[in-house]
Amino acid sequence: MNTHPTPVLISRYAAGDAIDDATVWAIEAHLESCAACRTVLTTAVDPAARQLLDRVADGIAAGIAAGPAPARRRRLRRAGVTARILPWLATAVALMLVAVLFESTFHSMPSLVLLIAPVAPLLPVAAAWSRRTDPAWELIASMPRTGLSLLLRRTFAVLMAVVPVLAAAGGVTGHSPVRWLLPCLAFTAGALALGGLVGVDRAALGLSVVWSVGVIAPSLAGQRLPVILEAGSWPGWAAATAGLVAVLLIRAGDHSRPGIGYGQPGIGRN
Repeated sequence: MNTHPTPVLISRYAAGDAIDDATVWAIEAHLESCAACRTVLTTAVDPAARQLLDRVADGIAAGIAAGPAPARRRRLRRAGVTARILPWLATAVALMLVAVLFESTFHSMPSLVLLIAPVAPLLPVAAAWSRRTDPAWELIASMPRTGLSLLLRRTFAVLMAVVPVLAAAGGVTGHSPVRWLLPCLAFTAGALALGGLVGVDRAALGLSVVWSVGVIAPSLAGQRLPVILEAGSWPGWAAATAGLVAVLLIRAGDHSRPGIGYGQPGIGRN
């Protein structure tokens, strides 16, 4: 928001009237840097509510003064989040190690590395965006700026942990990076795009089950790699990845609140 919001708009914001998310985000970003508009906001708040906020602020200030250093609590909170995601990352790594061992032992079987690579990051991504594994869920659910950007940052962090493992597995088994990387990115983008409708955790789990039942099991039973994972299939995976990313960006509003992505449809949505 390059200009000051009007007093009427600030009053509607203070009263909690229905305002679209983009406008709310713009108002709050502007208020952070504009003392004049913060003064207007102060006068627009109901006096009783302002007194309540003052009492709450005084109580928080007293608690901070009497409690431990905030930096220590921050480290503990980050450690808690990491500790809840690590088991899922370890599971993905273990699956790839088993896949490499399986492929190195049974040369006549289809590549288990290529079969597992598309869904390898899905469970860690689901854990990184699930209310069941995030101790800060209540805080995140109340923040108007949570949404696609936070989801993408967490997904990027998961990919930075999983992709090197996939690269090592592909290098050991001699597979071209495009054969495991593009399906991996396509399924990750698909989970995020579908997650705006059903929840990221549900979407990731559903895609993992569908891929396992529809592709992995038949491929192992028939001892043949499916056509969609053959060397010439990479243009299709590249197109699918680009298309799903486009859908994710177009439907970014689906992630404007974390209620859907955290497995409770409708929480925090207008």
